Amino acid sequence: MVLHPGKFIALEGIDGAGKSTLVMALVKKMEEAGLPCHATAEPTKNHIGKTIRAILGGEIEGDEKTIAALFLADRLDHLTHSSYGILSLLQGGSHVICDRYYLSSYAYHVPYVSLDWVISANALCAELKRPDITFFIDIPVEVSMKRLSASRNQLDRFENEARISQVRSNYFAAMEKVKEEENIIIIDGCKSPDEVVELLWEKIQELL
Repeated sequence: MVLHPGKFIALEGIDGAGKSTLVMALVKKMEEAGLPCHATAEPTKNHIGKTIRAILGGEIEGDEKTIAALFLADRLDHLTHSSYGILSLLQGGSHVICDRYYLSSYAYHVPYVSLDWVISANALCAELKRPDITFFIDIPVEVSMKRLSASRNQLDRFENEARISQVRSNYFAAMEKVKEEENIIIIDGCKSPDEVVELLWEKIQELL
């Protein structure tokens, strides 16, 4: 395995967990500490990621198996691209904080494809780079729906109570399955944003 000067930190959780806000708060913490840091997310805003976002938004048609395959392609491009790739950033000494990584695929693509298939399909991504630490920001489904309803003009195809309940269960099943290979820490996302940021920052400082 190639060692990288930068650390790779992933944030996971069901919709409404506050990951995007937390990523930006952590980047600010890094910058205040004088540490180079890059924020990113999946699906990306690059060419494959744009296709995924168009499908999720109902602009173009695509079934669940197609979405799973596109996420894998987007992730590999996200890792390996010579200019914006995660591996290049890490090798250059920048820390990378990512809003979603392959644990999201384990949660969101089941039961449309099997968990074993998703893990196997993403094995190349894991081989290229496992997160140095993954934070799962845990909130109840009812909190997720309340936050989504307050912040969205329109929900995408994943953002309904039944689907989010399934996704949360899938996350816990996946985390149990990969707990020996992955460094995953579960964080109570119902605490105040400041409290959550401090909990995350404490763990990141231990990592650095």
